[in-house]
Formats: sequence, structure tokens, C-alpha cells
Amino acid sequence: MALGDQKKMRIGAGEIHFLTRAGTGGRTLLFLHGMKFNATTWRELGTLDKMAAEGYETLALDLPGFGNSPASALSPVEVLKQVVLDQHLERPVIVGPSMGGQVALDFALAYPELVGGLVLIGAVGVEERKEQLFTIRVPTLILWGSEDAISPLKNAHLLAEHLPESTLVLVQGAPHPCYLDQPDIWHWELTSFLAEHFGIVSKK
Repeated sequence: MALGDQKKMRIGAGEIHFLTRAGTGGRTLLFLHGMKFNATTWRELGTLDKMAAEGYETLALDLPGFGNSPASALSPVEVLKQVVLDQHLERPVIVGPSMGGQVALDFALAYPELVGGLVLIGAVGVEERKEQLFTIRVPTLILWGSEDAISPLKNAHLLAEHLPESTLVLVQGAPHPCYLDQPDIWHWELTSFLAEHFGIVSKK
């Protein structure tokens, strides 16, 4: 498995580390992570290689205080904004599991012009943002484990009800990190969603 390119950039007084894989000019996918994980999770799972092979540019971020990125005085949303602008990412699709899903939602609410699509996996903090969700009008994949004990299924259905351009997929028998539990289903659903909305036909 290719390690991908390890990179870092200055943000304020600190650094943000990330992994990249070059594609063939397709839409950029920007991967966040959950509380117990970091950018290398996507590399180890094979997601970065698979999506690059499909043609997509990929960037997996260590959020501040996780992985190789030290804590930052800036909020995760502001750090994400700086990454998108500094790396010249043109409306990337932001993939956010659990905590990363909350960051992705907050970023889409704060900077809708910088977001091309969302992939929300067992996102937390959904109910607190309920009244604003209808303003997010980009293609969104909602992926949830049917046995999620961290972010209940009602959050998945709330997102599906309030996000106008969303698709809900339940991974049967899977826990909160459903993408780790059933990676083949995760990769298939992600690839299918991207092919439908962003124009690269699946090679499967």
C-alpha cells in the first residue's frame, strides 16, 4: 500500500499535517476523522488508494490536537478554511465521521461557498444544528451503522429529512465506525455516490 505524500502547512503559530494522494483531476476529497482516529486511519483502511485509483484527488487531515497536528488556538472550522484556501481546493467533498462529521457540518454552515459535497458518517452534534440544516444545499451521503450506540439512528433520519440533497444509507449490523466495520460497503457506497454526483464513473 502506498504511504501517500505526508505534508504540513503553517496555520497561525502552529502546523497542520495531512496526507495526500494524486488522482487524475477529479474532484478533491477532504477526509476528516473521529475522536479516536487520525489521517492515517484512511490510509490504513485503503480509502486513499482506492479513491485515487478512481481518479479523485485526496487529502486526509490531522485535525488540531490529533495525529501529528499540535493543538491550535483556532477552531477546527477555521483551520479547515485555511487548508482549503491554502491548498487551492475547489469546493471539495468533505468526508466526516463522528466528530469529523460535526466539523464538516459546521464548516458547510459557515462557509457554504467552499463546499462541493458532504459525506457524513455517524456524525455527532446533529440535533444542535437542526434548525440550520436546510441551508446546506450540496449533494450529501449520510452513512450510518444500524447498531450505532454513539450517535443514534434518529440523527441519521434527522439529517435525511432536513438536508435537501441527501441520500441515507444504513449499514446493517454495523456499529458507530461503520466504515471500519464494513469497509467494502463503505468504499462501494462512497464510490457510487461520487460517480452519481461528480461525474467519474466507477471502475467496479
